[in-house]
Amino acid sequence: MSNDTNVDDSSEGAPDDVPDESRRERSSDRQEDRSPVTDSGDRTDESDGRPTEGVGRESEPDESEQRPPEGFDEEPDADEDIETVEDLGSTVEVDPGVEIDEESAEDDLLGGLKIDSTADIEVPDRLVDQVIGQDEARDIIIKAAKQRRHVMMIGSPGTGKSMLAKAMSQLLPQEDLQDVLVYHNPDDGNEPKVRTVPAGKGEQIIDAHKEEARKRNQMRSILMWIIIAIVVGYAILSGQILLGILAAGIIWFIFRYTSRGTDAMVPNMIVDNGDQRQAPFEDATGAHAGALLGDVRHDPFQSGGMETPSHDRVEPGGIHKANKGVLFVDEINTLDVRTQQKLMTAIQEGEFAITGQSERSSGAMVQTEPVPCDFIMIAAGNLDAMENMHPALRSRIKGYGYEVYMDDTIEDTPEMRRKYARFIAQEVERDGRLPHFTREAVEEVILEAKRRAGRKEHLTLEFRSLGGLVRVAGDIARAEDAEFTTRDDVLEAKGRSRSIEQQLADDYIERRKDYELQVTHDGMEGRVNGLAVMGEDSGIMLPVMAEIAPAQGQGQVIATGQLKEMAEESVQNVSAIIKKFSDVNLSEKDVHIQFVQAGQQGVDGDSASITVATAVISALEDIPVDQSVAMTGSLSVRGDVLPVGGVTHKIEAAAKAGCSKVIIPKANEQDVMIEDEYEEMIEIIPCSNISEVLEVALMGEPKKDSLVDRLKSITGSAFDQQAVGSASGSNPSPQ
Repeated sequence: MSNDTNVDDSSEGAPDDVPDESRRERSSDRQEDRSPVTDSGDRTDESDGRPTEGVGRESEPDESEQRPPEGFDEEPDADEDIETVEDLGSTVEVDPGVEIDEESAEDDLLGGLKIDSTADIEVPDRLVDQVIGQDEARDIIIKAAKQRRHVMMIGSPGTGKSMLAKAMSQLLPQEDLQDVLVYHNPDDGNEPKVRTVPAGKGEQIIDAHKEEARKRNQMRSILMWIIIAIVVGYAILSGQILLGILAAGIIWFIFRYTSRGTDAMVPNMIVDNGDQRQAPFEDATGAHAGALLGDVRHDPFQSGGMETPSHDRVEPGGIHKANKGVLFVDEINTLDVRTQQKLMTAIQEGEFAITGQSERSSGAMVQTEPVPCDFIMIAAGNLDAMENMHPALRSRIKGYGYEVYMDDTIEDTPEMRRKYARFIAQEVERDGRLPHFTREAVEEVILEAKRRAGRKEHLTLEFRSLGGLVRVAGDIARAEDAEFTTRDDVLEAKGRSRSIEQQLADDYIERRKDYELQVTHDGMEGRVNGLAVMGEDSGIMLPVMAEIAPAQGQGQVIATGQLKEMAEESVQNVSAIIKKFSDVNLSEKDVHIQFVQAGQQGVDGDSASITVATAVISALEDIPVDQSVAMTGSLSVRGDVLPVGGVTHKIEAAAKAGCSKVIIPKANEQDVMIEDEYEEMIEIIPCSNISEVLEVALMGEPKKDSLVDRLKSITGSAFDQQAVGSASGSNPSPQ
């Protein structure tokens, strides 16, 4: 076989007679030519033994030879693997002999799962089967994988967005993956040519080119040394040795200089899917323009024959690596607007040329032919992601895909508790170093999931933070060389796994105890024990004091304590109620309200509304407030007590401070999930209107009863309407 013919043809990169359709093929049906590859890189036709011209060309294989490339397993039909969402993770598989007690499932924290530890729980192989609680999002991912649709997922951090994106890459077919090669363009070195071949063939093509370059360089070296020997020999015979040595050096330099052109003919494989066993998954979160869209490296040697060929400096972007797979971008709104525009173009065209993207690259001097980027876009973010997202990009995703909101909580059912037990087993297996959790430890984690949900009969779906608790507990057990992670390890981990903000809040609360002005006995006019939350889940006692003074001019309400906007509005709402029922002419009085020891962080939210109202009413009517009572709740202008957040942590703070009673909104009664140690320490009193609050909080029977009766007669219609609303099943959302 003659090697010279093939070398000359392949030195041009990929020949110009290859049609564009085969250059940038985006068909989902991948075919591969299985004809053998010789050492020189020529593919031999088995029928007549003739070589196929062009190392970089794609040829149409016979139908009898259409089969996946080596290294890939036959992928079953997607419809046989993926059916409905009910088939994915709907049950918890356990080892033989482990049963589920359906009779005790409702009351059992593990949903009736009879296990000694998480070692008895079988973990599903596929990621999509491991996703818990996001049934709607999971169903959409399955449909999107079948139809190759884009998806935007919006929700709180840690709810499973990235896990669902990875799961989609496992659901996509792998038989149409491609390698992408960049060739030198002899006509224009600044416009490298791009070729796509079936996955696994790119390495064969490069090896063939390297072999041809090696043979050619070997032949050139032999020729060079023959010429040098002749020149030196002639110089010695002629007596001009110095001239011969100089001529030999020039010949050597010429051969070495021109040999660089042979090396430049070897293509650069920018996307290699030869070893890929599933559709690509590229996480481009926070990627700069070059990492996302591709780039061209800077070359300090731009001339003199020392420069690197332009096609060797081409770097693929995340959009090119994700070809035929999934591109995941979290916090999509953090991408530069121009980058979002280019990303939209790539989604629309299915191909995107690579050029310099920064001042450290080659700028616009080098620009390749369009490179395939036929990917599925998974955009994710919090609620604010939609505000700064390019509207055209969002329209493109929405018009050709789905938008889904990720749930924060899910209803507490026996089946879900079993899945949470499986979640712990998944985290242990994924980490690979943690001891398995005992049954009691699993129960404690599920209790913490209930507390973090903030709603009774619900479980949190923020699994990242819950997984952090699991890992910290496992680390504690591992440090002690324990065989299993126990409940005590989980309890210790709850303290160790606090965030920095939470640690700062707890430290402030601890130091504040040395100076706080708590009164938890007797009565006092105009002083009420309010409750607040600092950090994520640290409750704190926040006393509120009110004083009435003669006004120098028009009476006004003055509130101090670093109040923020919502807190100031709640004070104004309280003043409306006071003016409506009070016999005191407030136009002649100034009402001073002080949030004691509020600190530099100030007061935000309206959960102190009933506290402020009770303090002001107590000061106006000279009726003492029971200092063993603490309270929290919002207040409408008509006297309704509205729900607030963080009631569990506030109740625990009141118990720690020594209070014997705590008033909460009746609507929050279902959200109380205090630790067992606090249940007997404090009495929880739910109230639905301001008259019920005053009846519990005020002291001095004659004056208190008269005040409460008067208030009921004025605002009774509002309370009646609330009762009707409650009877109809309405429940105001927490504020």
